[in-house]
Amino acid sequence: IVTEIDPICALQALMEGLQVLTLEDVVSEADIFVTTTGNKDIIMVDHMRKMKNNAIVCNIGHFDNEIDMHGLETFPGVKRITIKPQTDRWVFPDTNSGIIVLAEGRLMNLGCATGHPSFVMSCSFTNQVIAQLELWNEKSSGKYEKKVYVLPKHLDEKVASLHLG
Repeated sequence: IVTEIDPICALQALMEGLQVLTLEDVVSEADIFVTTTGNKDIIMVDHMRKMKNNAIVCNIGHFDNEIDMHGLETFPGVKRITIKPQTDRWVFPDTNSGIIVLAEGRLMNLGCATGHPSFVMSCSFTNQVIAQLELWNEKSSGKYEKKVYVLPKHLDEKVASLHLG
């Protein structure tokens, strides 16, 4: 399910075959919430209080303000239980149910990465450099129009080989 308030983005998701609803429509039913917007205040503490017990909340957007962590941290009587690094269960006092927040609401692809953070960054930056080199080398060939592309498999494999070797 995609929750989207922008009608154009909602239509795009619908055309991709996804079910599109509002966050308010699904907040009490979904098991996992992933913010990807790059906007602030997407999941607020009021949403979190309505979530199923042990719903998972995480962010892979551009900034760490998509999830209202300040509202959660300052909610009267809320209890934080660290399950493991970057995984916390927050229990609300009035319901005794809780949610699981990954990476403290920050970018989970960095905070929860299983590799060493500098290694994760190296892989990301190498992908970017390899992509830039490809664009530069093919600039006059007409191979690439001005649009977004997925990194070709052979270049992804090159990045992997560089890090394995």
